[in-house]
Amino acid sequence: MLWFHRTRRNAEVFASCVQRMGPGWAVGGWFVPVANLWLPYRVAGGIWEASVLPHPDGGRRTAPRTVLNLWWGGWVVSVLVSRIAVGQWNRSWEPEEIVDAAALVAAADALDLVAAVLAIVFVRAVTRMQVERAAYRPAPAARPVPGAHR
Repeated sequence: MLWFHRTRRNAEVFASCVQRMGPGWAVGGWFVPVANLWLPYRVAGGIWEASVLPHPDGGRRTAPRTVLNLWWGGWVVSVLVSRIAVGQWNRSWEPEEIVDAAALVAAADALDLVAAVLAIVFVRAVTRMQVERAAYRPAPAARPVPGAHR
């Protein structure tokens, strides 16, 4: 969460105009029941947009959101399957039900691993983008030559 909040603060410096949610939502959004399934994604989208290097002429550029979407989709699916698995496990009394619930719990754990790997890929991508963005220096504007007339 500290990393997420810091990257949101950096995004404010890079391009405040693309931030749809304040920096407090980078942390607080995770704690709002049900809304935590999309509020952090909105924050992450603003971070992603702001972290893309601009065109050399200073214009805005976009980058494919594949990494962002895969991470978020993986996380949401993982959370939902985990909740279903826990519910099924808690309702299981017969041996066959327990075996089925255990298989679903194992599948949920596998999805957690996939979501964790996708989170690492997302963190590395945003970190790289923000390092490049912080080092970016636009070309200086052409200055008129003293005494030259157009």
